Amino acid sequence: MTDKPVVGFIGVGLMGHGMAKNIRKGGYELVIMGNRNRTPVESLLGMGATEVHSAREMAERCDIIHLCLPNSPLVEATVRGEQGILAGARPGLVVVDTTTADPTSTMALAAEFEARDLHFVDAPLGRTPKEAEAGTLDALVGASPEAFEIVRPVLECWSGSINHLGPVGAGHKMKLIMNFMAMSYASVYSEALSMAVGSGLSPQSVYEVMGPSRMGCGFFETYFAAALGRDPEAHKFSIENASKDVRYVASMATAAGVMNPVGAAVRNYFAQAEAAGKGGDFVPTIGAHIAGLNGIDLTKAVEEGED
Repeated sequence: MTDKPVVGFIGVGLMGHGMAKNIRKGGYELVIMGNRNRTPVESLLGMGATEVHSAREMAERCDIIHLCLPNSPLVEATVRGEQGILAGARPGLVVVDTTTADPTSTMALAAEFEARDLHFVDAPLGRTPKEAEAGTLDALVGASPEAFEIVRPVLECWSGSINHLGPVGAGHKMKLIMNFMAMSYASVYSEALSMAVGSGLSPQSVYEVMGPSRMGCGFFETYFAAALGRDPEAHKFSIENASKDVRYVASMATAAGVMNPVGAAVRNYFAQAEAAGKGGDFVPTIGAHIAGLNGIDLTKAVEEGED
């Protein structure tokens, strides 16, 4: 027997599989809800997890439920649906939403939870699937002090850094700030590559000069590793998800009454790439897409730069 809470996990994809694996390794009974991709599900079942077929069933069995989903509408459906979490929730249940979500939606859900003696925690993620598997993600947490103390031991299973930023919604707000900056970098790097190649410089020269300078950073390294073809999976984050996030940034800026003209330009870049059918591609490929809009073949320029 164990006095540890039973932990549920919905969304065991690129990020969720590693997180759920590390929760199980931490000695927690783990309940998962499968999806069309059975590979991570079967992996977790092989580690001793059990599977349910609805969020309602999970809520009836669990004390803490993690969500790691693509967007806020799916979170809302998972929570509020006929077979959703609220339909089966017992008093004291804590939902930890690690989705990169719209803070307005997050705070509305939190109010519904509070009215039913439940807890809603937002804990979006920093870093990549590699760190998810290693258990060293960054957790950006918005929660009441009471809820934070309940979930902290579970968060420690999959995170290397936990930042309790304030009440519910604070985590999702900070995550959007981070992703706004990251996608702005991606847009600027892409424009810079097009300008460099169009001006007769090689893509490699941009990396070799800028990387060691104070303009270099972790995102710079993963972007250029992928954009220059050295590691196409260095930054496994899709254009579709990036486009969603910068839309949420616009909503957040509007709610705060803050101008966001750079965000509008970034949003248009990603919206155009998504509309062109590039949504499933990883973010660094937007460099080649923007180059193409400028009549430049970035792949060819990279090959020529290797000569």
